[in-house]
Amino acid sequence: MKSAMISALLAAAVAAGCQRESGRDPLELTGKMFVFNYRLAYATYMVTLNKTEPVPDGSTVVATFENPAGGNPLTLERKLFPKLNKVVLESPDITCVKKQRPYAVTIEVKGPDGTSLQRLETTVVSDIDQDVMPAKPLVEGPAYDKNPEVFKDGKAPARFETATCPT
Repeated sequence: MKSAMISALLAAAVAAGCQRESGRDPLELTGKMFVFNYRLAYATYMVTLNKTEPVPDGSTVVATFENPAGGNPLTLERKLFPKLNKVVLESPDITCVKKQRPYAVTIEVKGPDGTSLQRLETTVVSDIDQDVMPAKPLVEGPAYDKNPEVFKDGKAPARFETATCPT
């Protein structure tokens, strides 16, 4: 009787151990930052995630970024591919980033039918103001030629005009 009870308990423990854990989030946040492209005079949010669980084919990720210039948030939607384990989300270009201010980012994973599979909320903080950026791109075109609006007669100005926030 005692050995039958032990066998039953062991069988139950093994069966429980083999079951897939339910409710585990499919994506894990691995990085977040602002990217300042000095040569092209723009800034963006960049968020990276790793896939920790498979997602159904046709799933998407929707990212909503606080707009540092004010106004409506910026939204980005990307398809999640089953064989890709890394997800990189880069916002549209932004302006008015202020140093040491937290900006809200929300990431939602949606199944093919639009149901929410996961929701992440985080903030991104910059260690510099966007006013360190040039007001205009320093280069243009596929060969990164000097921008004639910045380099008059091919010469660099004594001081580059820096970006300003319109608000």
